[in-house]
Amino acid sequence: MIRPAKPSDVPAILGFIRELAEYEKLLDQAVGTEEQIAEHLFGPRTYAESLLVVEVDGPTGEETPVGFCLFFTNYSTFLTKPGLYLEDLYVTPSARGRGHGKAMMVALAALAAERGYGRFEWSVLDWNKPSRDFYESLGAEPMTDWIIHRLSGPALQKVAQLGQE
Repeated sequence: MIRPAKPSDVPAILGFIRELAEYEKLLDQAVGTEEQIAEHLFGPRTYAESLLVVEVDGPTGEETPVGFCLFFTNYSTFLTKPGLYLEDLYVTPSARGRGHGKAMMVALAALAAERGYGRFEWSVLDWNKPSRDFYESLGAEPMTDWIIHRLSGPALQKVAQLGQE
């Protein structure tokens, strides 16, 4: 079952983020807190949305989160339409191979279509062949002619201060 995240899911979401960061060999960069996740997903101004994959125990109806995705709206000036940007998608290793990742991608594509978005896009680490193969099996095309650039940390602060000189 896929459902929108709720505030009580914040600990699970942060746990999934850390598991994903460890898998991507970027755990040292996963510095967020539950408070930050709660504020950004459920506070007065939200910056992102999240869906959870939960397995439901039949007799008790108890939900066990086994995966999540986190996404936000971006904008295409060429299409003059908003788009959906998938920041993270993760399924715990013990729950892989059951169609959860595909179900989340389908749910996100349906959400983008329902909202009238022009695109649904995401980034994948170049070494992550299993994920690249999975996305391409869904019909996604790698955008090899675009290179992502990023300002963060001290470089971001340095550029921001250029306007104050």
